[in-house]
Amino acid sequence: MLALTTVFVGLGIWQVQRLFWKLDLIARVEARIHAAPAPAPALSEWLTISAEKDEYRRVTATGLFDHGKSVLVQAVTARGAGFWLLTPLHLADSSTLLINRGFLPTNHAHPLARAASEIAAGPVTVTGLLRTSEPDGAFLRSNDPVNDRWYSRDVAAIARAKGLGSTVAPYFIDADATPNPGGFPVGGLTIINFRNSHLVYAITWFSLAFMAMGVTIVLYRRKQI
Repeated sequence: MLALTTVFVGLGIWQVQRLFWKLDLIARVEARIHAAPAPAPALSEWLTISAEKDEYRRVTATGLFDHGKSVLVQAVTARGAGFWLLTPLHLADSSTLLINRGFLPTNHAHPLARAASEIAAGPVTVTGLLRTSEPDGAFLRSNDPVNDRWYSRDVAAIARAKGLGSTVAPYFIDADATPNPGGFPVGGLTIINFRNSHLVYAITWFSLAFMAMGVTIVLYRRKQI
C-alpha cells in the first residue's frame, strides 16, 4: 500500500506538471492567433517547424493559385458536412504552399459549382493560421490518393498525388474569413479547442493516494493490536 501511495502521488504530481504545461500552451496559442501576421516560414526555415512552437501562428503568403490541382478534404463544421478546399499556392521562390481556402458545402464541391471562387490569374495574398500536416488519414478513414479521396490534410501525400514537386512546405495555412468570390469557400472556421482535464486527473490520483495511505494506517494499527 505504501508503494501504491508513492505511485499515486507521483502520478498526481505529473498531472500537475501537465496542467501548467497545457495552460502555458493555451496562453501561447492565444497570443499567436491575436498577433499581427508575419511572413509564412520560408524554405530555409522548414526543418525547424514544429506543432508546439508554430501551430496557429498568424502568417501571410503571396503567390499564384493553381486551381487545377485543388483537392477536397472531407470536413464537418459548424456549417454542416462538406469539404475543405485545399489549393496549391506557388511562391516567388519556386516553393509551393497548400492553402486551406475554407469550407465548401456538398452542393458546391463540383468544379463547375465552385468556378466563381477561383480567383483570377495574378498574385494573391493569403492571411491565415499556420497548421501542421495531418498524416495517415482521419480516425478510421485512410486517405485514398489514387481515387482522390481525402479525409485529412496530409500535405506530403497531397503533394505527391498532385505532382507538386519536392519543394512543398510541410505545413498548410487555414485562410481567414476574407470573403471569396461567389461567397464560397468560407474561411475562418478553424476551431481552436484544447482539452484540459489535467486538474481532474491530478485530484483523482491524489485522492487515491490519500485512500491508499488511509488503508495503510488501518492495516498497521490492526497489526499492532
